[in-house]
Amino acid sequence: MQDVFGPGHVRRAMRRGGFSLVELLVVIALTASAAVVAAPMFSAWHARDRVDGAARALLASMTLARGEAIARGVRVVVCAVDGTARCAPSFEPCPRGAIAWSCGWAVVADPGPSAQALRVYRRAPGVSIAARTVPVEFTPPAGQVIGGFRRFELAAAGAIGASDADRLRRCIRIAAGGRPRLDRGGCDRGRGA
Repeated sequence: MQDVFGPGHVRRAMRRGGFSLVELLVVIALTASAAVVAAPMFSAWHARDRVDGAARALLASMTLARGEAIARGVRVVVCAVDGTARCAPSFEPCPRGAIAWSCGWAVVADPGPSAQALRVYRRAPGVSIAARTVPVEFTPPAGQVIGGFRRFELAAAGAIGASDADRLRRCIRIAAGGRPRLDRGGCDRGRGA
């Protein structure tokens, strides 16, 4: 049988079917440089997501405590835990070195001998919570807070650039009437409480 395309056709077809080493190295270099540029953005996004999650969980626990104080007709407390689901008495560090609210918190109905833990929230990794260590107490019949206004500032723990610092903060304010509110940014911004 005669080769219609000629004897060199097979060799040319084999050369056209792939990428050269230089082309592959250029694609790898471009991909690596894109990853280097995108890594800080993903890191900041992940830190903001952790702070938002912890802020929403703390806000939900305050709302739950207020609702339970009204529904049960008993005092309900939200307190910092010591890493073992017990209310922490002071600035005791928890097992991983965080302090107070950063260790986690619990919603406890009718504190005292007949205390009942309604919810326990474990430590949120990568999030620090700044607040007074005293528990937040909601009282019946209207779910008011004992001790007036409270605020909790949540921020990303670790080395975050100063330009991202305010974007990676959340503030929970609790009015004397017991209603919690979540704000973007630190507690020093906007209205003081």
